[in-house]
Amino acid sequence: VTEVAGWKNRGREAQASVDGIVCHHTATPGTSGDYPSLVVVRDGYSGLPGPLSHFGIGRSGRIYVIAAGRCNHNAPSTSSYHTNSRSIGIEAENNGRSPWPAVQLDAYRRLCAELCKEFGLPASRVKAHREVNSSKPDPHSINMATFRADVARLMSAGGSSASGWMEEIVKDLPMLSQGAKADNEHVQTLRALLLARSHPEIGKVEGPFDAKVETAVRAVQRWGKVDDDGIVGPKTWPVLLRVHT
Repeated sequence: VTEVAGWKNRGREAQASVDGIVCHHTATPGTSGDYPSLVVVRDGYSGLPGPLSHFGIGRSGRIYVIAAGRCNHNAPSTSSYHTNSRSIGIEAENNGRSPWPAVQLDAYRRLCAELCKEFGLPASRVKAHREVNSSKPDPHSINMATFRADVARLMSAGGSSASGWMEEIVKDLPMLSQGAKADNEHVQTLRALLLARSHPEIGKVEGPFDAKVETAVRAVQRWGKVDDDGIVGPKTWPVLLRVHT
């Protein structure tokens, strides 16, 4: 994995949520090098500003981490789960005709599996660009039904998204409600998670569980389809952390 300098602060704006993954090929004519499309994917081009995707995959299977914020990778989208604001884009190096190196396809599947586990998504949320944008052909020649089945097997082999250390964290987190004090480390964690999920009204990580925090918690609960009682407990922490219970 190569972290492209500045990736943590790169994006059109904050990524509102991650509800899907869109697979692309770069379609650039470069025939040499591992990922000659990096500059275009990072910076965009006339008429379409960058970044154009969150991740790139080189011919060698190397994964390039390009952006953390919203990217211009799929618009207009035919799926509400796969808009620019709600999905992660992956641009794999290919001119749209060349055979796919096995090592590159392996990295493609593994990256999708890890992202699905991280964000609590089923493999069915992994879509080809052509499946969620009727004017696009990419990624060429990849059978997406087979690709998703491979992603699902990788996810199963690695454990479910609620297993391991993430599950242990959820088990140990306390109940929180309005009035909890600013010096409570779990309140600080809660505020940080709300800020990360595009609730700027929280203002900062430091501070108590106040009325603004409760309003944001209720919004997250409604989005996660749990009781919107404003109390953070065993049903709400997993929504904030994007893991299944």
